[in-house]
Amino acid sequence: MRRPTLPLDVDRLLVAVIAPLALATVVGLVVLWPDGDRPRGPGVVGEPVELVDATVEAVRPTACGPGTRATGCAVAEIRIEDGIDAGATATLDLVPGPGQPDLAPGDAIVVGRASDPQLGTSYYFSDFQRRAPLVVLGVLFAVVVVAVGRLRGLAALVGVAVSVALVVTFVLPALLEGSSPLAVSIVGSAAIMFVLLYLAHGVTAMTTAALVGTLASLALTGLLAGIFVEAAHLVSGGSEEATLLQFNVGQVNLQGLLLGSIIIGSLGVLNDVTVTQASAVWQLREADPAMGAGAVYRSAMRIGRDHIASAVDTLVLAYAGASLPLLLLFSLAENPVGEVLSGELVASELVRTLVGSIGLALSVPVTTGIAAFVVTRRPPAPARARGADR
Repeated sequence: MRRPTLPLDVDRLLVAVIAPLALATVVGLVVLWPDGDRPRGPGVVGEPVELVDATVEAVRPTACGPGTRATGCAVAEIRIEDGIDAGATATLDLVPGPGQPDLAPGDAIVVGRASDPQLGTSYYFSDFQRRAPLVVLGVLFAVVVVAVGRLRGLAALVGVAVSVALVVTFVLPALLEGSSPLAVSIVGSAAIMFVLLYLAHGVTAMTTAALVGTLASLALTGLLAGIFVEAAHLVSGGSEEATLLQFNVGQVNLQGLLLGSIIIGSLGVLNDVTVTQASAVWQLREADPAMGAGAVYRSAMRIGRDHIASAVDTLVLAYAGASLPLLLLFSLAENPVGEVLSGELVASELVRTLVGSIGLALSVPVTTGIAAFVVTRRPPAPARARGADR
């Protein structure tokens, strides 16, 4: 009878599959890791500006300058909070128009410092200072996640922190140095998935099955993205940011950057779908240890179909929401629908959404099949105490 050796065989098989993937990810990180050399193109951004914090002390109306039809001009008196002029006062001219801030006494703002040998030092409004509310929101988020998720929630927060660190220290610098955006995105995404899944869900057979399904789906997404970005002749997504980036960092491959954004953009929902499917398979097997792989697969796929419908809706609506200002501009222009959809700005979002959704949909049968194969070849898990911390 071979049956008693099956649990050991399937565990070895999981290790045999995931170990080369982990090794390839580590090798990719080593080979593509940035060395700190960031050559710049001719550029239009110019030298970095000095930004400092300031507080609005008073706002008083004033006459608008000659030659302008604007009304409602004002002058804001501000106190500089840091930098070489900390403690000094300055003024900001406020002229009504698009993008003009509505300042009030007590507002915390960020101003840029401009120095001219003849005109002296002046300041201009750059943005509102949002540090305090963002810190409060971040703390509230962490407290809620840990309170509800307990140890799993804490592990998830650590995973998020490590993932952000990977993006900041590896993905962005490597892209700026001219490495292949597709290679950087695939390696970075794989590393993020290893960290997120194993930290949040533990080093278990279920997590490994979900991880294999995630990586397989990422590979499919990357393949589809490469095919359709090339077929649609999408170069940069048509955004002003991409054009500006090309001017300042000439070695960045904009088409590859678009491919990378599609891969990284699908990570969050993909992670959710694959883990949920693997977990559903394990729960079904735990509820009925006599179920075979086929029965477990069919039952889990019924759950997966409901999940994928909601996940695709979420993905499409998220992209639509992010593109809402652009869609409003096209509505104002009253361009034909076909012309709008085939333009690079909208076409890039369509490819991004549809490729991501296809990868998401394929992740359900892939992950469910892997998980069903693994769980039915392992002994039933021992009963856990209800309500125990995980």
